[in-house]
Order: sequence, then C-alpha cells, then structure tokens
Amino acid sequence: MDFHLVPVAEVARSLTTSPIGLTADTAQQRLAEYGKNQIEDARKKTVWQLLLHQLTDFMILVLIAAAIISGLVGEVKSTYVILAIVLINALVGFFQEYRAEKAMEALKKMASAQAQVLRNNRASKVDASELVPGDVALLEAGTIIPADVRFIETHALKVDESSLTGESTNVEKNTGVLPEGDYPLGDRLNMGYKGTFVTNGRATAYVVGTGMNTELGRIAKLIQTDEVETPLQKRLAVFGKSLSVAVLVLCLIFFGVGWLRGEPLLNLLLVSISLAVAAIPEALPAVVTVALALGAKRLVKSHALIRKLPAVETLGSVTYICTDKTGTLTLNKMTVEETYESPTFTLPVLANSNGLLTAMALNNDVVKDQDGNWLGDSTEVALAQFAADKTYVRSTLETQFPRIAELPFDSQRKCMTTLHQTPEGILCITKGAVGVLFKQLDASQNASIPDLRKRVDAMAEQGYRMLGYAGKLIPQLPANIAPDTIETGLSFIGFAGLIDPPRDEARQAVTECKAAGIIPVMITGDHKLTAKAVAETLGIISSADDLVMTGSELANLDEAAFDAVVENVRVYARVDPEQKLRIISALQARHQFVAMTGDGVNDAPALKNADIGIAMGINGTEVAKEAAHMILLDDNFATIVKAVKHGRRIFDNILKFIRYIMSGNAGEIWAIFLAPFFGLPIPLLAIHILWINLLTDGLPGLALAYEPSEKNSMKRPPIDPRQTIFAGGLGWFILWVGLLIGGATIGIEAWSIHHGIGHWQTMTFTVLCFSQLGNAIAIRSHRASVFSIGPFSNKPMLGAILLTVALQLMIIYTPFFNNLFSTKPLTLTELGITVAVSSLTFWVVELEKWVRRLGER
Repeated sequence: MDFHLVPVAEVARSLTTSPIGLTADTAQQRLAEYGKNQIEDARKKTVWQLLLHQLTDFMILVLIAAAIISGLVGEVKSTYVILAIVLINALVGFFQEYRAEKAMEALKKMASAQAQVLRNNRASKVDASELVPGDVALLEAGTIIPADVRFIETHALKVDESSLTGESTNVEKNTGVLPEGDYPLGDRLNMGYKGTFVTNGRATAYVVGTGMNTELGRIAKLIQTDEVETPLQKRLAVFGKSLSVAVLVLCLIFFGVGWLRGEPLLNLLLVSISLAVAAIPEALPAVVTVALALGAKRLVKSHALIRKLPAVETLGSVTYICTDKTGTLTLNKMTVEETYESPTFTLPVLANSNGLLTAMALNNDVVKDQDGNWLGDSTEVALAQFAADKTYVRSTLETQFPRIAELPFDSQRKCMTTLHQTPEGILCITKGAVGVLFKQLDASQNASIPDLRKRVDAMAEQGYRMLGYAGKLIPQLPANIAPDTIETGLSFIGFAGLIDPPRDEARQAVTECKAAGIIPVMITGDHKLTAKAVAETLGIISSADDLVMTGSELANLDEAAFDAVVENVRVYARVDPEQKLRIISALQARHQFVAMTGDGVNDAPALKNADIGIAMGINGTEVAKEAAHMILLDDNFATIVKAVKHGRRIFDNILKFIRYIMSGNAGEIWAIFLAPFFGLPIPLLAIHILWINLLTDGLPGLALAYEPSEKNSMKRPPIDPRQTIFAGGLGWFILWVGLLIGGATIGIEAWSIHHGIGHWQTMTFTVLCFSQLGNAIAIRSHRASVFSIGPFSNKPMLGAILLTVALQLMIIYTPFFNNLFSTKPLTLTELGITVAVSSLTFWVVELEKWVRRLGER
C-alpha cells in the first residue's frame, strides 16, 4: 500500500488500529505474525564451507591430485611441499572472505534500541525490535525513527534523512495527503523511515513497516548479493581454467606418446606430474595477494584505505566514477553565496543598519555551544553565520530588538516570523519561500514583484536555495498572534541564495579523471536544478550531449530505452537506492567498470555491487563503509585520482609478473616435454620445479610490485576489462621466451651429458633458475631498456636477484640441501658456463625491445 498517498484515517483502517494505539495482546499477536523489527542476515556460510570453497579452484584441484599421486609413487617430499602451497592459498582466500560480510551488522546498529509507543492508550517504552505494524510511535527531537511510519500529528517536525536519501538539508514533515504521483523517498513528506533522525519538534505516527519490510530492510536485501568479481579475478579465472585444461591435455599427450614408445609407466607418471607442477604457477595467488597488499599499504599514505584487496587493481580498469554529491563533491555545509537587498525597503527603526543582515540575524533559532560551534538547522546556521561574519550577531541585536513572540515555521505556510520590541513599535520579520512572500506583500509593492521574480528565478536556475525576508512595523502586540494578521501587508527586505558549495579539489579531480579517460557521473538525492548547477561548475557536464535525468524519469524508462542513453547521462537527481543499483548494473551491462562513491545508507547496495565501492571515511555511515571496497579517509574526491594512478601502476606490475612467471613456466614445460624427444632424460625433479616456481618466481615477482609507474599512465585510456591476460602480445612473448629458456635448459643438459659431467642435472637446474632471473631484470619495463631506467630505480628487485642467487648457490654448495634437492657442487668453470648460458635470455629480450623501439620511430 502507498501509505503516503492515502489519508491517515484510511491508513488506520488498513492496519486495524487507531490513534490510541494497540492493546498489548494485539501487539503480541502481530509480533508473532510479522516477526521482529530488525534487519536479518542472509544465511551465511559456515567456517568449514568457507574453507572448502577455497579448494574448488581447478588449478588447486590439479595440484591436490599431483600431491596424492606423488605420495603414492614415493615422492613424499613433493607431496608435502605441494600440500603446503595449497594450504597457504586456502588460508589467504578464507580470511579475505571472512572479513567481507559485516555490512548487515552495521545496519542493525542503526536501529534504535528503545522506542516510545502508545499501548493500551498509555505511553510506554518497548524494545524497538518489538514494534509491529499498527503501533502508534511517539517521536521527539533526538530520537532515531525505529520503523517506517506515517505521521498522524506533527509539531515543527524536522528529520535528517541524508543517510537514506542523500538530501543535505533537514526535511520538514507534515500529515497531509500527497496528490497521486510517483514520489522518491525524499519527497514523501508525510512519512518517516527507520534509521533516520529527528532533529526538531515532535510527532505521533502509525508504524506501517517493520524489519525487512522497511526501506532500510529493502537496502539490506540489496546488500545481500554476491561480490562483483574484479577485472583481474575474471581474467585469472579464465586463465586458470584454460591453463588447467592445457596442462591435462599436455600430460595425456606426453603419457600417450611415452606409452606407445614402451616407456616405463612409473617413469611416465612421474614426468606427467612434473609437467603439471611446471605448468601451474604456484606462486601466482600468493604473489598477487602480496602485491595487492603492498599497493594497499601505499594507498593508505594517500588517505585511501582498502578493505577488499582485489579492489586495488580494479582501480586501473575503472571507466566510470558514479559519485554522490553531498559531502563528496560538495562540502556538505550550506553556505550563503548571494544576497540581494530591495532598494525600496524602508523602515525608520532600521534606518541606521543593513535591513537584510539584521533580519537574517534576528529571524533564526540557532545558538552556539561552549566551544563556539553553531547548533541548529543547517540552513539557519548558514544564514546566522553569514550575518555574524558581517558583525550582525543575534545576541547583540536582541539587546536592541528583544524577541517577544514568534510564529514557528511550518510546511503549510512555508515561512517563519519573529516579533521584536522597538521604541517605535513591534518589528515583524518574516522569512520563507520567496514565492510565498510575494503573495503577502503590501499592494504598494506589486509593481516591483516582476523584477524581483526574475532575479530569484535566475539564481534558482543556478541551483541556489532561495529564502526571502519581509517585514513591517505594527503599533502594538495583538491579542491573537496569527499568520492572517502578522504575515500580511509586508514590505520586501531582500533574499539570500544558499548552496552546498563544490569542493575546489573536486573540480581539479574531475578534470584529471577525464584526462585519464574516466567519466564522472553524479548520482544524488538532491533536486535537479541544484545537481545540474554543481555538475556544470565542476565540469561533469561540459557539452550538450551530457544528459540530466531525475529518478521519476528513470522509473518511466524500460531497460531498452535506458540502455540506449545510460552512457550519456552525467547527472541523476532525486533517485532512490534501487535506481542507483540499476544505474550501476546498466553501465556494467555495457562492459563498463564502475566505481561508486557515497557516504549514506542509501549508497550501500551500489557500493557493494559496483566494481569498486568507495565510502567516505569522515562523514560516511558504518553501513556504507562495511559495504565498500575502499574508504577515503579524508572524504576528498581528489584522493580517488591518486588511488586510480596507484591502481594503474599496480595492475601494470601484476601483468609484468604474469609475463615473467608464465614465460618461465613455459620454459620449464618446453624443457620437460621436449627432452625425451631428443633422447635425453627428464632434466628436472618435481622438487626443483617447485623451488623455481616458489622462490625464483616469488622473490623477483614480489619485487616487480615496486616498479615505478610507467610514463603517462594517467594520460592513457583505462585498460579494457574485456581484454584477456594474453592481450597486447603477452601470449606470443610467453611462447617465444619460454622456448628460449627451455632451449637453453635442454642445451646445457645435452652438453653436460655429452661431456660426461655426472652432475648435469644440477647444471640444468641452475641454468633454468638464472635464465628466469635474467628475464625478470629485462621485463621491468615493457618498452624501455633496463639500462635507461637504471638498476637502482627498483632496489627491492636488485635485492631479490642477489638473494635468489645466494639461495641457489646455497642449494648447490651445502651438504644438507645437496641431499634434500639431489644436487652436487659445481666447479667454478661449470658455474661460469651456466651463468653465460643463462644470460642469453636477458640479452635476447633486451634486443627484442630495442627492435620494437626502432619500429616505433
């Protein structure tokens, strides 16, 4: 039922209730029928389910199978090492998932613990979770509305709904019936919503929705969805499946060919396991996780806190940033920007002062606390502060013009009047909507109204909230102070234009986003004109093709019509949470990667379902923070630009690591697969491959995470999220560099055996290890030579290379590791030969980059 569209009496009939409330027995029956008034969690996975989920990846299953087979055939050392790798990866994934589902707990905390209701026609406090539809709730300033309600009676009631609707100003509530139509939450003035805050006045109201049937509950349902996969997760998932299938096919071919040649089955099985272990990049999940963690650590220094690690690399692929207006692009502080004082206004009592500033100072109810901070409605605070900055302070003026009476603001009259004693009589100052004041002016001022209206309309079109002032002098205080007698025959004093001003740094950030190929979009609960004005000021709207759309207009579009225009809309105004989610989904369906910023409860569903949700750290609600992937610690939109730059750097470096690890693994595969065809024994043991895949891949791989940003990283378009990992020539690089490394490995094996060197396997093992180190040095930059970027531009890489070399020498020259890895010491000549052969990879990759640079000239 649309409770905001029907009279209070009809609401009571539909809920079988009355203004005196429910009986205790009826409330108990309804509690059993409707359930508790609390936010419910979706069914969560148990700890064991989370752990088992980590073991379902196809690459992990292949490794587990390899571990089991290794154990069965007596390779116990390999079994232990493989299972240790599997366990580490499972624990990393488990802890990431375990932390991800806290948004529901934050939603629960928003609900008030106690609520005051009428039961048996008596006011009583009950647990808020025991409220039921039909209860009569008693509300006053300072309370959180405990359920969705329809107001029965209001007295100067104002509610802060910013966390739910994005509206930056408190909303004046009433009991009137709204005309038939489609109203966003912020325009349903006769309704109150669970989790919002009463800032002024008091009210009684019927409870019309509890628990998951409230607007807050609907948001909770929207949050209870699966996490959106990041671009890298999607690429790695496809890569993992493809690689695993290729590994199985490769092993079957090898096994089949060997069987046809009459090779011993046990030997074939061991070699097949070696192939599987060589092909699977065991270090990849761990290195990617550590690289993301290092990136997250750097982002904290730029005031961006990463809650979900995969979000770090997502920043590099973002194509749209959908941002809330209030507090994100703006200061979340109403400010007087423009004023106009009527030249025809004359009152003798104000002859020696500025009439408009005097009116602004006297006609408000704000006060200062002990620390000098303004307290009160945000609009009134802005007006009082503006006047005070011009030396018109209410406390000082009231010694000259003491307030003796007032007519409080209400939404029906849309104005407020204060009455002040003066030597000449009673000064009446009325503040309110300018259009309303025009109707209350003295007839002698009618000629000036067209010019005044033109000025007001011009400012309103710029997004200003307009408030006017008018006044008059009466000889004495009437016995009956009523609007009909006080708020008529007024003289127009002037008006003020207020706005929540844009942040200066946000303007620059928008410019930088556009330069990086990222399109900023404003999504707000505020009014269309205000949103459009802010968007034009910031440069979000910069051409005639940039569209502005309201929530009502969006609701009237079917999916096909919306899909046709979604990429051209730059501002959405007066939207509700489901529509924010619809916008995100529509952009994602167009293969866009979307970042969403926000601070309110209303932003949580979109924050969770966006490719990267960005919450505000200072003004953000706990619900928004828990749903987000990243938190801006300084609430500064400009921080996003720094984060995007970091994200692109991290993504580039992860791709470098994949280029490095997969070309190395390809070398291992070529060596193992081709050796038998040349009549050579298997060049490596499974434990050798695991050592290379973990240490030789791992340490330099981690060091690649410290590579500086590529030049012009913020002047290029975002990385196309639809590209595979092998895009941009990566597949060919892996193929030919792998063949080069594999050829060098088989070559040294054949040479060693030919010369009767008994420890040929140690030489082969060392060549493979050092070849991959040379590859790591060469691929630090996709285009530039390592000699131009310098060895000291990435000191961790230099350290990783030296440490890996030292560890490899330890395996070669210490008895304990000789026994563990089946290695033997090399002579200095043999070691020199392995180093010379290994360096071939470095020089060939550098030569390929030089040829490519020549071709680009």
